Amino acid sequence: MSGAAQVTGLAPEKIETVLGLFKAAGHDEVSPPILQPADVFLDLTGEDIRRRLYLTSGTDGLDLCLRPDFTIPVCRHHLAQDAVKLPAAYCYNGPVFRQRPDGLGEIPQLGAESLGRTDTAEADADLLALSVKALEEFGLSDIVIRIGDETLFAAVLEGLDLPTVWRRRLRDLFGETDRLTAAITRMAGASSSDDDSRDVRLGFLSALEGADPEAAHAVVEDLLSIAGISAVGGRTPSEIADRFLEQAALASGARGHDKAAETLSAYLALKADGASAAGMLRDFSRDFGLGLDTPIAAFEQRLAALEAKGIDPARLTFAAEFGRRLDYYSGFVFEIHAVNPPVEGPLVGGGRYDKLVTLLGAEDDVPAIGFSMWLDRIAASVRS
Repeated sequence: MSGAAQVTGLAPEKIETVLGLFKAAGHDEVSPPILQPADVFLDLTGEDIRRRLYLTSGTDGLDLCLRPDFTIPVCRHHLAQDAVKLPAAYCYNGPVFRQRPDGLGEIPQLGAESLGRTDTAEADADLLALSVKALEEFGLSDIVIRIGDETLFAAVLEGLDLPTVWRRRLRDLFGETDRLTAAITRMAGASSSDDDSRDVRLGFLSALEGADPEAAHAVVEDLLSIAGISAVGGRTPSEIADRFLEQAALASGARGHDKAAETLSAYLALKADGASAAGMLRDFSRDFGLGLDTPIAAFEQRLAALEAKGIDPARLTFAAEFGRRLDYYSGFVFEIHAVNPPVEGPLVGGGRYDKLVTLLGAEDDVPAIGFSMWLDRIAASVRS
């Protein structure tokens, strides 16, 4: 019996059937090492995973972690091949490790990744359709499919009169609705907190405003050294200083952007089924004077590809605010949920990460998309 079957109670033959489905679609099975260099996950996954890593150190002093996801290890595996060929497709079956408040930190997953396909709409449709078929193999067809698109959000940001630092910060927060909403409120000039300590921090940030960047960076590093702070959440003093100085720039530009805040709030409120979403987006683009024709056309092309794969766009739920809380996602994202879930969280989560392979060392951008299946949640849904 496989480890996943033992942990979840799923029939091992069902897991093998789904793996066979992935392989039949052209995905080679791989098993990346459980122990991974920590720096890539600290840099590229986002705060949600960073704070839940199982960290250790090697004999050489390098920080290591138990793999918290498969996407980065699979991409590292791809780049380590003697002859890296594209397109390439992989699948996997094994545990990931994240600290959880409910105890068990070993999470069994199945998944698939597709690297290097330039027919992005068709690749998106193939991977989403493959995940739906995999759930059907487990006996789950009563599902909700949520879709989102960070490319659309980025295009809205580009159409607004905002400082670059604010565009970058808002895009970084996409997918974390509460924090993004608070940042937009702050950008419009409203205070997000009346805490006295915040006033002290803003006073210091204001003192740094307009300072020479290198000198300001040195001041912050010196203060961290005096306080005896060597690292926070895996970040070095230099990285903490960078983040602090970004906050200074944000504080200095957090005024006079009411119109941009209104536009962003209106965009993030958009929701529709897939069949109606493109028309809704075009109406929004026209009403707010934004040039969103190109990303909307790509959105429509993806829906057409999904329909060709047998997935009715009316079956999809689009929300403009929906993103996934991993920093490497860069475009189309999706989650699949049970209609009446016995446990919280998606059965499947995936999306496009077109910059990740380059950040890991590829010479050129590599378009890529993948998904992971949470077998513990799938097992709970099968039993319910």
